[in-house]
Amino acid sequence: MYDYFMEKLIYQMFICGTGEYLDEALSIGLGGVIFFTRDIQSNKQFQNLIKQINGKSIIPPFLSIDQEGGRVERTENIHKRYLSPRFAFKKGEKFLEEQTEKIANELREYGINLNFAPCADVNTNPDNPIIGERAFSDNTEEVIKGMSIVSDVYRRNGIIPCVKHYPGHGDANSDSHLTLPQIDLPMEIMEEIHIAPFKNAVENNIEMIMAAHLHCTCFDKDSVPSSLSKNAVGYLRNTLKYDGIIISDDMVMKGVQAYGSTEAVIMGINAGLDMFIFRDGDKKTIDIINNVVKIVEKDNRLKEKVKKSNERIKKLKETYQII
Repeated sequence: MYDYFMEKLIYQMFICGTGEYLDEALSIGLGGVIFFTRDIQSNKQFQNLIKQINGKSIIPPFLSIDQEGGRVERTENIHKRYLSPRFAFKKGEKFLEEQTEKIANELREYGINLNFAPCADVNTNPDNPIIGERAFSDNTEEVIKGMSIVSDVYRRNGIIPCVKHYPGHGDANSDSHLTLPQIDLPMEIMEEIHIAPFKNAVENNIEMIMAAHLHCTCFDKDSVPSSLSKNAVGYLRNTLKYDGIIISDDMVMKGVQAYGSTEAVIMGINAGLDMFIFRDGDKKTIDIINNVVKIVEKDNRLKEKVKKSNERIKKLKETYQII
């Protein structure tokens, strides 16, 4: 017998982009929507899109975006870019706070309630092709300072901050959109330099942490993405005592695609992830979610993990009045 209750709980664990199957997913109980540049042509058009999405949703969704400032920004069709985190931080803490306030005000006016920012990466590799100026600094203490300022501004504007990319993408020498980067640093160095900002965020009750698609040898000798690793995610839960939401980076990135999407999601649930991002609301994504539903229905251990994740999702939505 088909378990519609479990189906709804599993749909809550996904954040998808726009696409022809988005309305169907929202009518089942999709957890959230992520917006890209393609979705934002003007203020009014974007506000109308969000209004339509809210109208189709049986459970109020996370309405999310990657709006870091600089290179990763989704409103370039509306106005010129803000400064990237590194250059905003270089202009001083006051400037960073004021710029973040402008971004937060803009997002709030649209109806966004979740921003996948700030980056907590410490950019120790000057040849890093994916982080670079997205990081506040190559210094851990400065990253903690910048991350804290930005997170606090979003919170007081009613927008959930999500720090990324755990356990730290700053030493990578390749792009996880294209491959699975390897970070071969001993645990002591990872903890001292790269994990430290996430530890600080946990201590300050950060609402959400994004797990990266990169292989850290300090957690796994075999080539397993941290986002799907029981050891890496378990470190967050058991060593850092984090009980907030852990969300994957985009699951269509090459850094995680070697497993196949359905299998990767099941690995992620087993590892302790609460939510998954898929950039398109297309048939392929809906098929993946439905495949996950079928697998979870036959596995009581997975069902318990899904229920626990939903407790975290519900609690955060209630805290930010996404009800």
